[in-house]
Amino acid sequence: MANQREIQARMKSIKDTMKITNAMYMISSSKLQKARRDLKNTEPYFFAIQDALAKILDLSSDAGSEFFNERDGIPKHERKQSYIVVTADKGMAGSYNHNVIKIAEKEALSDNKNMLFVVGQVGRRYFEKKNIPVDINFKYTAQNPNMNRARYIAEKVVDLFKRGELDEVYIVYTKMENSITFDAKLQQLLPLKRHKYISGEENNYQNCSFEPDMDTVFEHIIPDYIAGFIFGALVESYCSEHNARMMAMQTATDAAKDMLRQLEIQYNRARQAAITQEITEVIAGSKAQKNKNN
Repeated sequence: MANQREIQARMKSIKDTMKITNAMYMISSSKLQKARRDLKNTEPYFFAIQDALAKILDLSSDAGSEFFNERDGIPKHERKQSYIVVTADKGMAGSYNHNVIKIAEKEALSDNKNMLFVVGQVGRRYFEKKNIPVDINFKYTAQNPNMNRARYIAEKVVDLFKRGELDEVYIVYTKMENSITFDAKLQQLLPLKRHKYISGEENNYQNCSFEPDMDTVFEHIIPDYIAGFIFGALVESYCSEHNARMMAMQTATDAAKDMLRQLEIQYNRARQAAITQEITEVIAGSKAQKNKNN
């Protein structure tokens, strides 16, 4: 059995670790709430953009045809695909990073023509270690997602798609279903699916004029729509990361408390054993002294 000093040292180490896990839990909780507020504040704008796309298509089904082009003439084995993979900048978040990387490996690495854009240090380090090529100029942090970052990413992939350098664009991110559940998702960004933009509402654009024309307006809106989806994916991933880290830190704190309880029992036993040993030695010494005097 370990002595009292060793047990006390272990207890102190665990308590110091608990301070760190509690602090990380509180930090993640604060960042999670801020990110969810940001997403909630921006969602109405992008819902309005989606509604506008649907109503323009209702008036002109040929608008933005290049964004709906499935390029069926290109064989499957020759299609150039791009994957935007959203990971975290650090670990200690349970299976959060592993789930995203697992999907990316399965989908993106099936063909060497595919392009890989990685957000977050964890994903970049993982793919570099595996000698898997990624876009070296695409270096974005996962922290504090913002619209400027989302717009730049959207402009880059839209430009590559329009120039024919990419035939399909996907994003791999983590969607936060609720405060407990979050799932890694694979979502196609381009080409767009026309059936997703069918609007059953009254079209109040019938009496509007579009300058210079409807197709140009549609093409101008598309990058904003893609940017909105990417921003939502970045924020959802950011929320999921901190939610996963909160759960991991809470689990670590609970485990530390259990360890402390066990160590307290061991400490009390060691302390009681030491006291018993001292009493035994005192009694034995007293008897030896009494026998010597007799």
